[in-house]
Amino acid sequence: MEFDNLHTILRSLYSEMMPLCADMAGVAKGIAGLGALFYVAVRVWQSLARAEAIDVYPLLRPFAVGFCIMFFPTVVLGTLNAVLSPVVQGTNRMLETQTLDMNEYREQKDKLEYEAMIRNPETAYLVSNEEFDRQLEELGWSPSDMIAMAGMYVERGAYNMKKNIRDFFREVLELLFAAAALLIDTLRTFFLIVLSILGPIAFAISVWDGFHSTLTQWICRYIQIYLWLPVSDLFSSVLAKIQVLMLQNDISELQNNPNFSLEASNGVYIVFLIIGIIGYFTIPTVAGWIIQAGGSGSYGRAVTQLAGKGAGVVGGVAGAAVGNVAGRAGRAGMNMGKAAWKHTAGRLFKRK
Repeated sequence: MEFDNLHTILRSLYSEMMPLCADMAGVAKGIAGLGALFYVAVRVWQSLARAEAIDVYPLLRPFAVGFCIMFFPTVVLGTLNAVLSPVVQGTNRMLETQTLDMNEYREQKDKLEYEAMIRNPETAYLVSNEEFDRQLEELGWSPSDMIAMAGMYVERGAYNMKKNIRDFFREVLELLFAAAALLIDTLRTFFLIVLSILGPIAFAISVWDGFHSTLTQWICRYIQIYLWLPVSDLFSSVLAKIQVLMLQNDISELQNNPNFSLEASNGVYIVFLIIGIIGYFTIPTVAGWIIQAGGSGSYGRAVTQLAGKGAGVVGGVAGAAVGNVAGRAGRAGMNMGKAAWKHTAGRLFKRK
């Protein structure tokens, strides 16, 4: 299953869980009704004790909160989602545009890379089986030709092994990159579902004296967590734009510079993937800069620590893997040399 489908499932999960808000409305009505009774009674008693006129406007607050509880999915959630949804749609369109451009440039770069290696006689046999067989047929049977033939087999095997290792690391990091985005989206959906289902309870508690800030804090937290998705899309758009600029530079160099090294370009791409994986864990902090919700500082510190540990793990795994690959590459080189000599000797005996 593709990651886009998993993100779609999370959107459907949120929509499917929204009717559960109505189940909490009955409990919230009882809590809010009792709180409204004490709220109105205390203020009326204070006005009578002070021989002051009763101010009716502040007494309407519990009734407004009760109205929101009665129609919570429509009045509260519907209004917030309607206001914030255009932001999500706008950032998503930006991400789709950058992703399409990146895929087009990547295909163009791969094509130019293949053509550049085919044009060079020294590297054409590494990527083309026909060219490899043709150069083998041109070799004679002198000792120097045998050594050249064995060297061609070794170089071709080393190139394929190096390419496979590089592709393996790139695929693993791309998987971790997509998993980090899915993790942020899953946590966001879970938090939004909890806030939505228990929202009527939070509104009901805000009627009581001493808990009035619960209402504003709930709204701030809901908006902040809702903005995780557009911030994530913006972050992905920035990374995609950087990759597009890198691909454009590589394409220009491949077209104009015959000595351009693709190894450095591939290494920079892997580094940016690692940066993106770590950067995804800063999304809650960035969303907190847009709207501040009290009580989320500890979570931000936890996410920062997790990002640091994740960077250490990624670096440790990469270092261990490189060391392991280097050790195996030496043994593989010896094995390829033996296999190449056996294959060359076999071709010689067959021709004789």
